[in-house]
Amino acid sequence: MRFYDRQQELVELNKLMGQTKGGSRMAVLTGRRRVGKTLLSLEFAKDKKYLYLFVAKKSEVLLCEEFVADIKRSFPDAPVIGDVRSFRDVFQLLLQIAKDVPFTVIIDEFQEFYNINPSVYSEVQKLWDLNKAKSKLNVICVGSVYSLMHKIFEGSKEPLFNRADRMFMIKPFSVKTTASILRDYKVKDSAAVFNYFLFTGGSPKYIDLLVENKAFTFEEMLNFVVEANSPFLNEGRNLLIEEFGKEYGTYFSILELISVGKTGRSEIQSILESDIGGYLERLERDYAVIEKYKPINAKPNSKSQKYRITDNFLAFWFRFIYRNRSAVETGNFEYIRDVIRRDYSTYAGRVLEQFFQALFAETGKFNKIGSYWEKDHQNEIDLVAMNDMKKELVIAEVKMNKDRIDLAALKAKSKALIASYPKYKVEWQALGFEDIDRLIR
Repeated sequence: MRFYDRQQELVELNKLMGQTKGGSRMAVLTGRRRVGKTLLSLEFAKDKKYLYLFVAKKSEVLLCEEFVADIKRSFPDAPVIGDVRSFRDVFQLLLQIAKDVPFTVIIDEFQEFYNINPSVYSEVQKLWDLNKAKSKLNVICVGSVYSLMHKIFEGSKEPLFNRADRMFMIKPFSVKTTASILRDYKVKDSAAVFNYFLFTGGSPKYIDLLVENKAFTFEEMLNFVVEANSPFLNEGRNLLIEEFGKEYGTYFSILELISVGKTGRSEIQSILESDIGGYLERLERDYAVIEKYKPINAKPNSKSQKYRITDNFLAFWFRFIYRNRSAVETGNFEYIRDVIRRDYSTYAGRVLEQFFQALFAETGKFNKIGSYWEKDHQNEIDLVAMNDMKKELVIAEVKMNKDRIDLAALKAKSKALIASYPKYKVEWQALGFEDIDRLIR
Protein backbone atom coordinates (compact mmCIF):
# COMPACT_ATOMS: atom_id res chain seq x y z
CA MET A 1 0.00 0.00 0.00
CA ARG A 2 1.38 3.40 -0.96
CA PHE A 3 1.80 6.28 1.48
CA TYR A 4 -1.45 8.10 2.27
CA ASP A 5 -2.45 11.27 4.09
CA ARG A 6 -0.28 12.92 6.79
CA GLN A 7 0.17 16.02 4.62
CA GLN A 8 -0.16 18.44 7.54
CA GLU A 9 2.42 16.53 9.57
CA LEU A 10 4.83 16.54 6.62
CA VAL A 11 4.40 20.30 6.22
CA GLU A 12 5.15 20.87 9.92
CA LEU A 13 8.16 18.52 9.91
CA ASN A 14 9.59 20.29 6.88
CA LYS A 15 9.03 23.65 8.53
CA LEU A 16 10.94 22.44 11.59
CA MET A 17 13.74 21.11 9.39
CA GLY A 18 14.06 24.56 7.81
CA GLN A 19 14.58 26.08 11.24
CA THR A 20 17.76 24.03 11.84
CA LYS A 21 19.69 26.78 10.06
CA GLY A 22 19.43 28.64 13.34
CA GLY A 23 20.11 25.64 15.61
CA SER A 24 19.11 22.04 16.18
CA ARG A 25 15.45 21.07 16.41
CA MET A 26 13.63 18.15 18.04
CA ALA A 27 10.28 16.63 17.07
CA VAL A 28 8.42 13.81 18.80
CA LEU A 29 6.09 11.38 17.02
CA THR A 30 3.94 9.35 19.35
CA GLY A 31 0.70 7.41 19.14
CA ARG A 32 -0.34 3.79 19.28
CA ARG A 33 1.52 1.07 17.50
CA ARG A 34 0.44 0.47 13.89
CA VAL A 35 -0.63 4.07 13.20
CA GLY A 36 2.30 4.70 10.85
CA LYS A 37 4.73 6.79 12.92
CA THR A 38 7.86 5.15 11.51
CA LEU A 39 6.49 5.26 7.97
CA LEU A 40 5.72 8.96 8.37
CA SER A 41 9.23 9.74 9.61
CA LEU A 42 10.80 7.83 6.72
CA GLU A 43 8.47 9.45 4.17
CA PHE A 44 9.57 12.85 5.47
CA ALA A 45 13.26 11.94 5.33
CA LYS A 46 13.34 10.02 2.03
CA ASP A 47 14.70 12.92 -0.04
CA LYS A 48 16.99 14.25 2.69
CA LYS A 49 20.24 13.29 4.37
CA TYR A 50 19.19 11.13 7.29
CA LEU A 51 20.07 8.35 9.71
CA TYR A 52 17.59 5.83 11.08
CA LEU A 53 18.47 4.38 14.50
CA PHE A 54 16.23 1.71 15.99
CA VAL A 55 16.45 1.24 19.77
CA ALA A 56 16.20 -2.54 19.97
CA LYS A 57 15.91 -4.47 23.24
CA LYS A 58 19.61 -5.19 23.65
CA SER A 59 22.50 -3.90 25.74
CA GLU A 60 23.64 -0.31 25.32
CA VAL A 61 27.08 -1.47 24.17
CA LEU A 62 25.66 -3.59 21.35
CA LEU A 63 23.28 -0.81 20.34
CA CYS A 64 26.14 1.66 20.14
CA GLU A 65 28.20 -0.71 17.99
CA GLU A 66 25.30 -0.87 15.56
CA PHE A 67 24.71 2.89 15.63
CA VAL A 68 28.38 3.74 15.05
CA ALA A 69 28.47 1.38 12.07
CA ASP A 70 25.42 3.18 10.63
CA ILE A 71 27.05 6.57 11.22
CA LYS A 72 30.29 5.52 9.51
CA ARG A 73 28.40 4.31 6.45
CA SER A 74 26.68 7.66 6.04
CA PHE A 75 29.55 9.82 7.26
CA PRO A 76 32.90 8.12 6.45
CA ASP A 77 34.83 11.07 7.90
CA ALA A 78 32.96 11.05 11.22
CA PRO A 79 35.34 11.76 14.12
CA VAL A 80 34.92 8.39 15.88
CA ILE A 81 37.61 7.93 18.53
CA GLY A 82 38.05 4.58 20.30
CA ASP A 83 35.20 2.30 21.33
CA VAL A 84 31.85 4.03 21.67
CA ARG A 85 30.01 2.20 24.43
CA SER A 86 27.33 4.69 25.54
CA PHE A 87 24.51 6.46 23.74
CA ARG A 88 25.75 9.69 25.29
CA ASP A 89 28.83 9.44 23.07
CA VAL A 90 26.72 8.51 20.04
CA PHE A 91 24.51 11.55 20.52
CA GLN A 92 27.51 13.81 21.05
CA LEU A 93 28.98 12.47 17.81
CA LEU A 94 25.75 13.24 15.94
CA LEU A 95 25.70 16.80 17.26
CA GLN A 96 29.37 17.21 16.31
CA ILE A 97 28.81 16.00 12.72
CA ALA A 98 25.77 18.29 12.35
CA LYS A 99 27.89 21.37 13.09
CA ASP A 100 29.24 21.00 9.56
CA VAL A 101 26.59 18.86 7.79
CA PRO A 102 22.90 19.45 8.53
CA PHE A 103 20.96 16.17 8.63
CA THR A 104 18.04 14.34 10.24
CA VAL A 105 18.35 11.52 12.75
CA ILE A 106 15.29 9.35 13.44
CA ILE A 107 15.47 7.53 16.79
CA ASP A 108 12.76 4.87 16.76
CA GLU A 109 11.31 3.29 19.92
CA PHE A 110 12.97 6.05 21.92
CA GLN A 111 11.15 4.98 25.10
CA GLU A 112 13.16 1.72 25.15
CA PHE A 113 16.05 3.52 26.84
CA TYR A 114 13.95 3.30 30.00
CA ASN A 115 14.64 -0.43 30.00
CA ILE A 116 18.23 -0.18 28.74
CA ASN A 117 19.67 2.80 30.61
CA PRO A 118 17.29 5.49 31.95
CA SER A 119 20.17 7.92 32.49
CA VAL A 120 20.28 8.35 28.69
CA TYR A 121 17.52 10.96 28.93
CA SER A 122 19.41 13.24 31.30
CA GLU A 123 22.59 12.77 29.24
CA VAL A 124 20.76 13.70 26.04
CA GLN A 125 19.24 16.72 27.80
CA LYS A 126 22.65 18.01 28.91
CA LEU A 127 24.23 17.57 25.48
CA TRP A 128 21.20 19.12 23.79
CA ASP A 129 21.26 22.22 25.99
CA LEU A 130 25.01 22.69 25.49
CA ASN A 131 25.11 22.10 21.73
CA LYS A 132 21.68 22.91 20.29
CA ALA A 133 22.55 26.46 19.22
CA LYS A 134 25.86 25.45 17.59
CA SER A 135 24.61 22.40 15.68
CA LYS A 136 22.13 21.85 12.82
CA LEU A 137 20.74 18.44 13.81
CA ASN A 138 17.10 17.63 13.14
CA VAL A 139 16.08 14.97 15.70
CA ILE A 140 12.87 12.97 15.35
CA CYS A 141 12.10 10.79 18.36
CA VAL A 142 9.53 8.09 17.60
CA GLY A 143 7.82 6.07 20.32
CA SER A 144 4.85 3.75 20.52
CA VAL A 145 4.43 3.28 24.28
CA TYR A 146 2.21 6.31 24.74
CA SER A 147 2.45 6.51 28.53
CA LEU A 148 6.27 6.52 28.51
CA MET A 149 6.62 9.00 25.65
CA HIS A 150 4.17 11.28 27.41
CA LYS A 151 6.21 10.99 30.61
CA ILE A 152 9.60 11.50 28.90
CA PHE A 153 8.68 14.72 27.11
CA GLU A 154 5.75 16.14 29.07
CA GLY A 155 6.49 15.08 32.64
CA SER A 156 7.53 18.27 34.44
CA LYS A 157 10.13 16.39 36.51
CA GLU A 158 11.72 14.63 33.53
CA PRO A 159 15.02 15.87 32.02
CA LEU A 160 13.60 16.23 28.48
CA PHE A 161 10.58 18.22 29.61
CA ASN A 162 10.02 21.15 27.22
CA ARG A 163 12.96 20.12 25.01
CA ALA A 164 10.80 19.00 22.05
CA ASP A 165 9.98 21.80 19.62
CA ARG A 166 6.92 19.91 18.36
CA MET A 167 4.91 16.97 19.70
CA PHE A 168 2.89 15.06 17.10
CA MET A 169 0.14 12.71 18.25
CA ILE A 170 -0.30 10.49 15.20
CA LYS A 171 -3.85 9.23 14.91
CA PRO A 172 -5.52 6.59 12.74
CA PHE A 173 -6.68 7.49 9.25
CA SER A 174 -9.88 9.46 8.82
CA VAL A 175 -12.93 7.85 7.27
CA LYS A 176 -12.35 9.84 4.09
CA THR A 177 -8.77 8.59 3.80
CA THR A 178 -9.92 5.00 4.31
CA ALA A 179 -12.54 5.51 1.59
CA SER A 180 -9.86 6.92 -0.72
CA ILE A 181 -7.67 3.84 -0.15
CA LEU A 182 -10.56 1.52 -0.95
CA ARG A 183 -11.37 3.45 -4.12
CA ASP A 184 -7.78 2.95 -5.24
CA TYR A 185 -8.45 -0.78 -4.91
CA LYS A 186 -11.66 -0.38 -6.97
CA VAL A 187 -13.91 -0.82 -3.91
CA LYS A 188 -16.73 1.74 -3.79
CA ASP A 189 -19.15 -0.06 -1.46
CA SER A 190 -20.24 2.08 1.52
CA ALA A 191 -20.53 -1.07 3.64
CA ALA A 192 -16.82 -1.77 3.05
CA VAL A 193 -15.87 1.72 4.28
CA PHE A 194 -17.90 1.20 7.44
CA ASN A 195 -16.60 -2.32 8.07
CA TYR A 196 -13.01 -1.12 7.68
CA PHE A 197 -13.84 1.49 10.33
CA LEU A 198 -15.29 -1.23 12.56
CA PHE A 199 -12.49 -3.78 12.11
CA THR A 200 -9.41 -1.51 11.87
CA GLY A 201 -10.34 1.76 13.53
CA GLY A 202 -8.42 3.45 10.70
CA SER A 203 -5.06 1.94 11.65
CA PRO A 204 -2.83 2.04 8.54
CA LYS A 205 -1.20 -1.30 9.37
CA TYR A 206 -4.50 -3.14 9.67
CA ILE A 207 -5.89 -1.51 6.53
CA ASP A 208 -2.74 -2.54 4.70
CA LEU A 209 -3.13 -6.15 5.88
CA LEU A 210 -6.73 -6.30 4.69
CA VAL A 211 -6.26 -4.66 1.29
CA GLU A 212 -3.11 -6.63 0.47
CA ASN A 213 -5.02 -9.82 1.26
CA LYS A 214 -7.99 -8.63 -0.84
CA ALA A 215 -10.38 -8.72 2.12
CA PHE A 216 -13.09 -6.24 1.12
CA THR A 217 -16.43 -7.86 1.94
CA PHE A 218 -17.55 -8.50 5.51
CA GLU A 219 -17.04 -12.27 5.16
CA GLU A 220 -13.57 -11.78 3.63
CA MET A 221 -12.57 -9.49 6.49
CA LEU A 222 -14.05 -11.84 9.09
CA ASN A 223 -12.27 -14.88 7.65
CA PHE A 224 -8.93 -13.08 7.52
CA VAL A 225 -9.16 -11.54 11.01
CA VAL A 226 -10.42 -14.71 12.72
CA GLU A 227 -8.34 -17.62 11.48
CA ALA A 228 -5.39 -19.69 12.65
CA ASN A 229 -2.17 -17.64 12.65
CA SER A 230 -4.04 -14.39 11.97
CA PRO A 231 -1.91 -11.38 12.98
CA PHE A 232 -5.02 -9.94 14.65
CA LEU A 233 -5.56 -12.66 17.26
CA ASN A 234 -2.86 -11.57 19.72
CA GLU A 235 -2.71 -7.97 18.59
CA GLY A 236 -4.62 -6.42 21.49
CA ARG A 237 -2.42 -8.23 23.99
CA ASN A 238 0.74 -7.23 22.12
CA LEU A 239 -0.32 -3.60 21.96
CA LEU A 240 -1.22 -3.15 25.61
CA ILE A 241 0.70 -5.51 27.90
CA GLU A 242 3.87 -3.42 27.69
CA GLU A 243 1.82 -0.32 28.49
CA PHE A 244 -0.02 -1.83 31.45
CA GLY A 245 2.70 -4.00 33.00
CA LYS A 246 1.89 -6.61 35.63
CA GLU A 247 -1.56 -5.15 36.38
CA TYR A 248 -2.75 -5.76 32.84
CA GLY A 249 -5.35 -8.31 34.02
CA THR A 250 -7.44 -5.66 35.81
CA TYR A 251 -7.14 -3.24 32.90
CA PHE A 252 -8.16 -5.96 30.45
CA SER A 253 -11.20 -6.85 32.57
CA ILE A 254 -12.34 -3.22 32.56
CA LEU A 255 -11.84 -2.91 28.81
CA GLU A 256 -13.72 -6.14 28.17
CA LEU A 257 -16.69 -4.84 30.14
CA ILE A 258 -16.68 -1.50 28.31
CA SER A 259 -16.55 -3.36 24.98
CA VAL A 260 -19.79 -5.21 25.77
CA GLY A 261 -21.66 -2.05 26.74
CA LYS A 262 -20.91 -1.70 30.47
CA THR A 263 -19.97 1.96 30.09
CA GLY A 264 -20.67 3.42 33.52
CA ARG A 265 -18.21 3.37 36.41
CA SER A 266 -20.80 2.07 38.89
CA GLU A 267 -21.86 -0.90 36.75
CA ILE A 268 -18.22 -1.84 36.07
CA GLN A 269 -17.44 -1.65 39.79
CA SER A 270 -20.46 -3.74 40.71
CA ILE A 271 -19.32 -6.53 38.40
CA LEU A 272 -15.64 -6.44 39.42
CA GLU A 273 -16.56 -5.80 43.08
CA SER A 274 -13.74 -3.29 43.57
CA ASP A 275 -13.06 0.41 43.26
CA ILE A 276 -11.74 0.97 39.73
CA GLY A 277 -11.63 4.80 39.77
CA GLY A 278 -7.83 4.91 39.64
CA TYR A 279 -7.70 2.41 36.81
CA LEU A 280 -10.22 4.37 34.76
CA GLU A 281 -8.26 7.57 35.33
CA ARG A 282 -5.00 5.98 34.18
CA LEU A 283 -6.66 4.33 31.19
CA GLU A 284 -7.84 7.76 30.10
CA ARG A 285 -5.03 10.09 31.21
CA ASP A 286 -1.87 7.98 30.99
CA TYR A 287 -2.70 5.41 28.31
CA ALA A 288 -5.33 7.22 26.16
CA VAL A 289 -7.15 3.89 25.67
CA ILE A 290 -10.55 5.12 26.87
CA GLU A 291 -12.35 8.44 26.97
CA LYS A 292 -15.29 9.69 28.97
CA TYR A 293 -18.17 11.36 27.18
CA LYS A 294 -21.21 13.25 28.38
CA PRO A 295 -24.49 14.49 26.90
CA ILE A 296 -23.56 17.23 24.46
CA ASN A 297 -25.12 19.98 26.57
CA ALA A 298 -23.88 18.70 29.95
CA LYS A 299 -22.27 21.05 32.44
CA PRO A 300 -18.49 20.53 32.97
CA ASN A 301 -19.06 19.16 36.49
CA SER A 302 -21.91 16.87 35.42
CA LYS A 303 -21.66 13.29 36.70
CA SER A 304 -23.73 12.01 33.79
CA GLN A 305 -20.98 10.35 31.81
CA LYS A 306 -20.01 7.11 30.09
CA TYR A 307 -16.75 5.53 28.98
CA ARG A 308 -15.78 4.11 25.61
CA ILE A 309 -12.65 2.59 24.09
CA THR A 310 -11.03 5.14 21.81
CA ASP A 311 -9.64 2.65 19.28
CA ASN A 312 -12.25 0.72 17.27
CA PHE A 313 -9.91 -2.18 16.65
CA LEU A 314 -9.28 -2.59 20.38
CA ALA A 315 -13.01 -2.34 21.06
CA PHE A 316 -13.60 -5.13 18.53
CA TRP A 317 -10.69 -7.20 19.88
CA PHE A 318 -11.91 -7.07 23.47
CA ARG A 319 -15.54 -7.68 22.48
CA PHE A 320 -14.96 -10.70 20.26
CA ILE A 321 -11.39 -12.02 20.50
CA TYR A 322 -10.40 -11.54 24.15
CA ARG A 323 -13.88 -12.35 25.40
CA ASN A 324 -13.72 -15.68 23.53
CA ARG A 325 -10.08 -16.45 24.35
CA SER A 326 -10.91 -20.07 25.28
CA ALA A 327 -12.14 -20.63 21.72
CA VAL A 328 -8.99 -18.95 20.42
CA GLU A 329 -6.79 -21.26 22.52
CA THR A 330 -8.60 -24.36 21.27
CA GLY A 331 -8.55 -23.17 17.66
CA ASN A 332 -12.35 -23.04 17.40
CA PHE A 333 -12.36 -20.07 15.04
CA GLU A 334 -15.68 -20.93 13.40
CA TYR A 335 -17.34 -20.50 16.81
CA ILE A 336 -15.91 -16.97 17.10
CA ARG A 337 -16.97 -16.13 13.55
CA ASP A 338 -20.49 -17.36 14.36
CA VAL A 339 -20.60 -15.16 17.48
CA ILE A 340 -19.53 -12.14 15.43
CA ARG A 341 -22.14 -12.87 12.75
CA ARG A 342 -24.82 -13.28 15.43
CA ASP A 343 -23.92 -10.06 17.27
CA TYR A 344 -22.89 -7.99 14.26
CA SER A 345 -26.12 -6.03 13.92
CA THR A 346 -26.22 -4.94 17.57
CA TYR A 347 -22.50 -4.21 17.80
CA ALA A 348 -22.34 -2.46 14.43
CA GLY A 349 -25.29 -0.28 15.39
CA ARG A 350 -23.27 1.28 18.22
CA VAL A 351 -20.20 1.69 16.02
CA LEU A 352 -22.32 3.28 13.28
CA GLU A 353 -23.15 6.15 15.65
CA GLN A 354 -19.42 6.85 16.13
CA PHE A 355 -18.89 6.45 12.38
CA PHE A 356 -21.39 9.18 11.53
CA GLN A 357 -20.07 11.41 14.31
CA ALA A 358 -16.61 11.03 12.73
CA LEU A 359 -18.02 11.84 9.28
CA PHE A 360 -19.76 14.97 10.60
CA ALA A 361 -16.52 16.04 12.30
CA GLU A 362 -14.61 15.64 9.02
CA THR A 363 -16.95 18.09 7.26
CA GLY A 364 -15.50 20.93 9.35
CA LYS A 365 -18.94 22.50 9.67
CA PHE A 366 -19.52 21.93 13.39
CA ASN A 367 -17.70 22.91 16.58
CA LYS A 368 -19.51 20.39 18.82
CA ILE A 369 -20.45 16.83 17.94
CA GLY A 370 -21.68 14.14 20.28
CA SER A 371 -24.71 12.30 21.58
CA TYR A 372 -27.44 13.16 24.08
CA TRP A 373 -29.37 11.51 26.85
CA GLU A 374 -31.31 12.53 29.93
CA LYS A 375 -31.45 11.13 33.45
CA ASP A 376 -31.61 7.32 33.64
CA HIS A 377 -30.65 7.20 29.94
CA GLN A 378 -34.02 8.50 28.85
CA ASN A 379 -34.52 10.18 25.45
CA GLU A 380 -31.21 9.02 24.00
CA ILE A 381 -30.19 10.67 20.70
CA ASP A 382 -27.44 9.18 18.55
CA LEU A 383 -25.94 12.29 17.00
CA VAL A 384 -26.09 15.99 17.78
CA ALA A 385 -23.93 18.46 15.81
CA MET A 386 -23.75 22.18 16.56
CA ASN A 387 -22.41 25.26 14.86
CA ASP A 388 -22.51 27.88 17.59
CA MET A 389 -21.36 30.67 15.25
CA LYS A 390 -24.18 30.12 12.76
CA LYS A 391 -26.55 28.91 15.48
CA GLU A 392 -27.35 25.69 13.67
CA LEU A 393 -28.24 22.37 15.25
CA VAL A 394 -28.44 18.95 13.58
CA ILE A 395 -30.21 16.18 15.50
CA ALA A 396 -30.02 12.72 13.96
CA GLU A 397 -31.06 9.14 14.52
CA VAL A 398 -28.65 6.53 13.13
CA LYS A 399 -29.63 3.01 12.07
CA MET A 400 -28.27 0.45 9.65
CA ASN A 401 -31.80 0.21 8.23
CA LYS A 402 -32.79 3.83 7.73
CA ASP A 403 -36.44 2.90 7.06
CA ARG A 404 -36.86 2.02 10.74
CA ILE A 405 -36.24 5.60 11.87
CA ASP A 406 -39.24 7.57 13.12
CA LEU A 407 -38.49 11.29 12.76
CA ALA A 408 -41.62 12.24 14.70
CA ALA A 409 -40.37 10.22 17.67
CA LEU A 410 -36.92 11.85 17.30
CA LYS A 411 -38.48 15.31 17.45
CA ALA A 412 -40.40 14.33 20.57
CA LYS A 413 -37.23 13.04 22.26
CA SER A 414 -35.34 16.24 21.49
CA LYS A 415 -37.77 18.74 23.07
CA ALA A 416 -35.68 19.34 26.18
CA LEU A 417 -32.50 19.57 24.13
CA ILE A 418 -33.74 22.19 21.68
CA ALA A 419 -35.28 24.16 24.53
CA SER A 420 -31.71 24.85 25.64
CA TYR A 421 -30.97 26.43 22.25
CA PRO A 422 -34.03 28.61 21.52
CA LYS A 423 -32.36 30.75 18.83
CA TYR A 424 -30.87 27.85 16.87
CA LYS A 425 -32.12 26.61 13.52
CA VAL A 426 -32.79 22.88 14.01
CA GLU A 427 -32.54 20.16 11.36
CA TRP A 428 -33.64 16.59 12.06
CA GLN A 429 -32.04 13.81 10.02
CA ALA A 430 -32.41 10.07 9.54
CA LEU A 431 -29.02 8.53 8.73
CA GLY A 432 -28.22 5.11 7.30
CA PHE A 433 -25.75 3.39 4.98
CA GLU A 434 -27.13 5.21 1.95
CA ASP A 435 -25.94 8.54 3.42
CA ILE A 436 -22.28 7.52 3.70
CA ASP A 437 -21.30 8.40 0.12
CA ARG A 438 -22.88 11.85 0.42
CA LEU A 439 -20.89 12.69 3.55
CA ILE A 440 -17.59 11.23 2.33
CA ARG A 441 -17.48 13.40 -0.80
